[in-house]
Amino acid sequence: MKSANAPIVYYQYTSGQIESIRSDVIVETPVSLTVNGEHWLTFMCTPVHLEAMAVGFLFNEGLIESIDEIADVRLCAAGDNVDIWTYLPLVKPEQWRRTTGCTGGMTSVGFHHQGEHHSNGGTLPAHSIAELVAQLFESQELYRTSGGVHTSALSDGSRIVISAEDIGRHNTLDKLAGRLLLEMIHLPRKIILSTGRISSEMLQKSDRMGVSIVISRTSPSSLSIELAETLDITLIGYARRNRFNIYTHPQRVILPSMSDIVSKDELNTPENVT
Repeated sequence: MKSANAPIVYYQYTSGQIESIRSDVIVETPVSLTVNGEHWLTFMCTPVHLEAMAVGFLFNEGLIESIDEIADVRLCAAGDNVDIWTYLPLVKPEQWRRTTGCTGGMTSVGFHHQGEHHSNGGTLPAHSIAELVAQLFESQELYRTSGGVHTSALSDGSRIVISAEDIGRHNTLDKLAGRLLLEMIHLPRKIILSTGRISSEMLQKSDRMGVSIVISRTSPSSLSIELAETLDITLIGYARRNRFNIYTHPQRVILPSMSDIVSKDELNTPENVT
């Protein structure tokens, strides 16, 4: 099994002085996916939760529907290939489309709804978003040791249930989907939190998992906002401990009463300007 961190020595320049520093850097490595004895593709990823990433990738691509279709999942001794065997044959997609973002994820999925119905999905108090974001930061084990890695987590609305870290933000969602299947985790509702930008592919993977609320510490793309609106997903960006932006379906977020909300126009009125 490969390590997720690698020791390095680098030189830090500060105020005219240079210092040699020993530290760790996050590992990026190629890992192949072999399905029923046929090589399908190669991930560029961080070597943790690799079996979950492979299974979750097949699920998020709509190629399997449940763990019952998987006969065996095996990571080779060298840690550079995951073998998956299914009870029924799987047809390898004719082509993979390179996705946006770090490490260039791959997908064969077009823009269409694949996930569970989540027309309701429950509500979430505004203060809970801040609490979950704080939990997301606390769950970043690899980030604390080496930096340079994305973290995504799955919550039931009150706590983080599972998390995944990887150099590629798309990989983190495949790892979450795989862990849901392999660990047979069933949640009454699902909320995704991520340190990575929410692209259309990230939104699609969340939809595939039946997620009703997606929260990111950074920005969504224009297409992910359009998809979230269509797929009835509440999309929240720039989430910090004390603020966030709601881009779609705000009805799921319990906000202060409207009388307590002051618009920017009101703040700029003469009586409020000092």
